[in-house]
Amino acid sequence: MNAAPADQIRLLDVQALDVRLSQLDHKRNTLPEHAEIESLTKDLTQLRDLLVAAQTEESDTAREQTKAEQDVDQVRQRAVRDQQRLDSGAVTSPKDLESLQHEIVSLAKRQGDLEDVVLEVMERRESAQERATELTGRVSSVQAKVDDATARRDAAQEQIDGEIASATKEREVMAASVPADLLKLYEKLRVQQGGVGAARLYQRRCEGCQLELNITEVNEVKAASPDTVLRCENCRRILVRTSESGL
Repeated sequence: MNAAPADQIRLLDVQALDVRLSQLDHKRNTLPEHAEIESLTKDLTQLRDLLVAAQTEESDTAREQTKAEQDVDQVRQRAVRDQQRLDSGAVTSPKDLESLQHEIVSLAKRQGDLEDVVLEVMERRESAQERATELTGRVSSVQAKVDDATARRDAAQEQIDGEIASATKEREVMAASVPADLLKLYEKLRVQQGGVGAARLYQRRCEGCQLELNITEVNEVKAASPDTVLRCENCRRILVRTSESGL
């Protein structure tokens, strides 16, 4: 394949832009904010799960407290009624009086036990409320960090996207000035060779594979017409000669 030396030089410019675009894409995908957001999001998910558990416990203990307080109230009301019966003198039978007094004592003990239950439930509810309050604050704090990291990531991506758009446009213009057959070969090699399809020959060294040409290869390059599109014998990339090739 033949191509004017100027066209071959322009191919190096296309290659430089492709490398630049690859670097920008890598930079966009590896912004530190990505890992930061991922880590914070995991923390946030865990905290939200803990918060839901605390809120659920608070809700459950609230219902448990209501039920315990209702039990206390029922026992208290029954004790009041029994005490009123005892005080009224309506019960005259010694056996019935003894039974009523025994029930009043039992109800008092029952009420005391139930009030202890209420206190225990209230303590658990208060503990759950405190955990929920603490976790709510932590969730808000981590969410703020996520929002901040997301804003920084979006700003960085926006800047990189602008650079990508600019380089892409420049690449389109530059590629349009390269002969179609030469560009086609370059694109094919670029896919095969990890993104580098054309390399400069600098001081008798291929900048694609970084290997120096041997004396035979140097002589072949010297003998080749300036229009000849050369290929590196080692990596098979397009080898572009410049004033710094060392020939």
